[in-house]
Amino acid sequence: MSSRICVAITGASGSLYALRLIEVLLAAGEQVDVIVSKAAQLVFATETPLALPGNPAAQATFLQQYFQVDGQRLRVFGREDWMAPWASGSGQPGPLVICPCSTGTLSAIATGASNNLIERAADVALKERRKLVLVPRETPYSEIHLQNMLTLTRMGAVILPASPGFYHEPQSIQDLIDFIVARILNQLGIEQQLMPAWGKDNVPQ
Repeated sequence: MSSRICVAITGASGSLYALRLIEVLLAAGEQVDVIVSKAAQLVFATETPLALPGNPAAQATFLQQYFQVDGQRLRVFGREDWMAPWASGSGQPGPLVICPCSTGTLSAIATGASNNLIERAADVALKERRKLVLVPRETPYSEIHLQNMLTLTRMGAVILPASPGFYHEPQSIQDLIDFIVARILNQLGIEQQLMPAWGKDNVPQ
């Protein structure tokens, strides 16, 4: 069992990426912490049939039942929970994935705003040189968005846009979702069977 992985969900479109990522991480035996922004709750209601509760404790119960895991495997922290381990460099040492990552969150992280636990957790990841993966879902990008991505890349974050490829000949929306989730897992160093490595089937025997 590796260190815990935090999946933070913000208000950009792409709730299905987050749900699939959490599902696959749990199936791989990982322990997952979740933080949900207020805007993400609205997006969840718009993009999925799930009515995610507003209270962190209720969110934890809901998601534990949804993924059929216990409170040790999956925990939920409130966006104002400053006592959460992710709020300090001396706390939880695991990687952070913000999926999807809104451009507002991107901007806040790039400028060190730390107005909520998601932004603070990213700030901690940067200062402690820990893995930080940001999955923006926006189009087109403005110069502001691009500049923030460049700033964060130079700080050590990984910018992984939710831009699925098509060379694997996707047959469903799930295939497109898995394309991005597989890329996130690759960044986390977690073995995955969602997508084959490029050229794997063409390696001479």
